[in-house]
Order: sequence, then C-alpha cells, then structure tokens
Amino acid sequence: MQPQVQHMVEKLEHLSPDRLAEVDNFIDFLQQRDQGNRLRRDFAHLSEAAFAKLWNNDEDAIYDQL
Repeated sequence: MQPQVQHMVEKLEHLSPDRLAEVDNFIDFLQQRDQGNRLRRDFAHLSEAAFAKLWNNDEDAIYDQL
C-alpha cells in the first residue's frame, strides 16, 4: 500500500461512524465530479472534428477575428 494511502487509513480509523459516512459521501462526490469532467472533455474532443467543418469556412472567416 502506498504510504499516503496508509496514512489516510490510519486517520480514518480514528473517526466516528458519522464522520466516516461523510468521508464516504465526499469520496463519491469527487469521483462523480471527475467522471463528469472526463465526459465533458471527451465530448468536446470528439465533437471538434464535426464542428471544424462548420467553423472553418470562408463565409465566416470574419468572425475568426473576434
């Protein structure tokens, strides 16, 4: 086990059941937030090619300077 993880486990051993539940909820929150960020990043990356056809054209070149 990594030293940082072992240190966290030692801290968790001293928490009350109520506090452990809060920590568990916070970990779930962090995981969901990270997953949401990954999904948004992946979606943006995948849509770049599709939008490039719309964004890169001579008619709208004037807007590139804004």
